[in-house]
Amino acid sequence: MMMSALLAGLIEEVLVDEPRSGKPATFTPEQICQIVALAWEDPRDCGRPVTHWSTKELADEVVKQGIVGSISARSVGRFLGRSRSQTASGVLLEEQ
Repeated sequence: MMMSALLAGLIEEVLVDEPRSGKPATFTPEQICQIVALAWEDPRDCGRPVTHWSTKELADEVVKQGIVGSISARSVGRFLGRSRSQTASGVLLEEQ
């Protein structure tokens, strides 16, 4: 029993992340997931008068919904993995 506790302690020690240099992340993984999930929704369901999300429209909606305090269209595009992405509804998301 004592050996397993020792082994567990050693494993924890090895898996702990060391502090990293540089500026901390601006957005949490949860916020990024919420942004990506919103991109899959039809903009009209959010009261937007458009049929296609632009990164600017999506950034505005993310702030409106209180997911983040502020975000650029460019950051939204980075989270989506590219400047043009296909959403679930088949609507093309374009960077503007």
